[in-house]
Amino acid sequence: MTYIQPMSFAKFAQSELIGYDYAVETLPVGSMENQFRDLQLQQMDALLAAWKAAHLSARPRSGWVRAIRESLGMSAAAFARRLGMSHAGVRKLENAEASDAITLASLRKLAEALDCELQYALVPRTSLSQHVKERAESVARERLRPIAHSMALEDQAVQGPLTKLQLELAIKELLEGSRRELW
Repeated sequence: MTYIQPMSFAKFAQSELIGYDYAVETLPVGSMENQFRDLQLQQMDALLAAWKAAHLSARPRSGWVRAIRESLGMSAAAFARRLGMSHAGVRKLENAEASDAITLASLRKLAEALDCELQYALVPRTSLSQHVKERAESVARERLRPIAHSMALEDQAVQGPLTKLQLELAIKELLEGSRRELW
C-alpha cells in the first residue's frame, strides 16, 4: 500500500521544498490496519476512563428503581399508573432489578417513567490496552513453553537474556498480528 506522507519538520528544515514531501513511501500492507486497530483501542480506553474515574456507588440493595421512586415520594400505585401496568407488575420489575434478573429494555422503560436516563457500560478493571498486552504475554509464554521444554531435553536450552528476547519478540509478533490470535 502506498501513500503520500507529510514531511517531518527535520526533513522540511533540510529541504528547499515548502509544504509536502511528494516522495511515495511503501508500508507493509497491514500497517494502516494496525494503526486503525490501535487507534480504536486507545479511543475505547479514553471513553471508558470517564466511567472508571466516576467511582459510581454500588446499586442500593432494593435496586435503583425502587430507591429513586421512594426518594421521589412516589407510591408503587402511582408509578404503576405512569407505566400503564398493575401494581403487582411494578413490584415484580423492581424485584427483578434488585436480583439482577431484569432486561435492559424493561429497566429503560422504568427509568423513563421516573424521568431518568439509563446509562449502561462494561467498565474493565484495567485499560483495554493493558489487557491486550497482558494477554499477548500470556499467549507468548504458552507458545514458548513446549519449545523451551523440548530444547532443554535436548540440552539446547536458551538461557538468560536470550529467553527474555525470545519472549519479547513473540509478544511483539502477537501484538502486531491479528488480535484474534490472542483469544
